[in-house]
Amino acid sequence: MNESGAGAVAPMSREGIDHALGHLRDEKERISSALLDLEGHDGTRLLKGARLAGETWRRWEDARTGIALVWRLYDAYQRVLAEASELRERHGRPSPAVLLELTGLLTGESVEVPGGEIPLERRTLLGAASERITLDEAVERMSAGYATAAEVIAAADTAWTALLVPLEDVEESWRETALLAQDLDGARHPELDRLGRELSAVGHVARTDPLSLVRDDKVDTARLDRLREAMAALRASLDEAVRLRDGHAERLAEVAASIGEVEEAERQAREARTTATIKIAAVRVPEPPSLGGGLRHRLADLDALREAGRWAELAARLAELDRAAAAALERARDNLGLSTGLLDRRGELRGRLEAYRAKAARLGFAEDEGLTELYARARELLWSAPCDLRGSTAAVARYQDAIKNCESQDQSRTESGR
Repeated sequence: MNESGAGAVAPMSREGIDHALGHLRDEKERISSALLDLEGHDGTRLLKGARLAGETWRRWEDARTGIALVWRLYDAYQRVLAEASELRERHGRPSPAVLLELTGLLTGESVEVPGGEIPLERRTLLGAASERITLDEAVERMSAGYATAAEVIAAADTAWTALLVPLEDVEESWRETALLAQDLDGARHPELDRLGRELSAVGHVARTDPLSLVRDDKVDTARLDRLREAMAALRASLDEAVRLRDGHAERLAEVAASIGEVEEAERQAREARTTATIKIAAVRVPEPPSLGGGLRHRLADLDALREAGRWAELAARLAELDRAAAAALERARDNLGLSTGLLDRRGELRGRLEAYRAKAARLGFAEDEGLTELYARARELLWSAPCDLRGSTAAVARYQDAIKNCESQDQSRTESGR
């Protein structure tokens, strides 16, 4: 008879025993299935096969120890259940003593905890030397150990899923880019080397300690994302270098044409400023800078790179020159707009003055002496060189206001006559 510590516990009925055994057998199968699924999980296989470090190593060591304990506790649980099942099968009509023993096995502290030796200071003279728990308590402990291990395994699997495929994509991109750089000019590429070192460091962390990259249940892929963007930018620059190598004459001609546009815009800006200075009083348009000549010298300096076949460097320098030319062109056009804007303003005022004169004639005020004087003053200002834009603007406004006043007075007289 198993001395399981049933003591004075009332024995269960035969029906109760059979019901409990059926439930426990079903529970045992579910536990076994869950533990086997945990062992066969992709995350478990990855953790077992990887060379782990840091937080992931620490958590997996704890989880692995917990899993081993769960299996050992499961074996002890299973032995008690097997003992109870065998005892029940031997006694078709169990006696009260057998029912009491079965009750002790199923509800008493019948499971010896593996490695559960009670410390000497906690033992009693007649007490057990090792810890014993009930089947239900064994299930609770197995469930807790399973949950802890499953959490670590799922977290590692999620982290690796988020990291490994993108990492391999970036690594493949780096290898392809390295081959392209080697084929392009055979020289070492500092940026490619730097990205390679950074990628190696990120890859080591991703493969050995993925859990260190989990923040608030989310995988931090920021470093990997930055590497992907940097690799894409570098690949684009090297692709441009290949296109330059295969069609450098056309590319150089394009940049030269852009510089030509800058020079032409700067010439127009200087001419427009000269004209504005002559025709508009108190002009404060700054002297346009001459950037086109410097850009053309920079373009000529690139011949040495082309002759040396340093296509990657040439492509980068040409891209810089292209951007500088675009900025210089925008600046030249802004300067041109400053000068032409003054002349356009004068032309606008002239058009408005003549439109107001036509309106005055249409209203019958063509012979009005006051309006004639105001018109003459505004016209004199607008057609003088240099033109006082501020004074002209005020004169045109006075002429417009005077026409409105005449129109208002005329309407008042008409209404009074009625």
